[in-house]
Amino acid sequence: MNRRTDERGFTLIELMVVIVILGILAGLIVPRIMGRPDEARQAKARIQIESLGTALKLYRLDNGAYPTTEQGLQALVEPPAVGQLAKSWRQGGYLEKGKVPKDPWDRDFVYLSPGAHDEFDLSCLGADGEVGGEGKNKDINSWDVE
Repeated sequence: MNRRTDERGFTLIELMVVIVILGILAGLIVPRIMGRPDEARQAKARIQIESLGTALKLYRLDNGAYPTTEQGLQALVEPPAVGQLAKSWRQGGYLEKGKVPKDPWDRDFVYLSPGAHDEFDLSCLGADGEVGGEGKNKDINSWDVE
């Protein structure tokens, strides 16, 4: 049996060194990536608030006023049946998918009209679902976004 001395391949030690290096890199990089989902959710909430704000402005252009708090954001997808009825409600509604989106934490947006800060106030209560908060729990409000 002849053994070739020029065989190519990795030794067990070389493989172990590569695995240790990959483990060290993963230990440094993974914690930085893990904080990103909350930032992504906050960015999505800002975009959703801007989009809902645009839909509300279109509603006002067609109907002369924003939906009341009682009518809520549902007035963007179906003609309101309570309060001031829509004069010229747009066939198909004001939201592209035909339904009011939930915030990134799967809760309803808080809508007030008239609002305390503007003609309407639209808020997402952050990760904790409560008013106020810091970091991932920080509220995202229409008067801060635009």
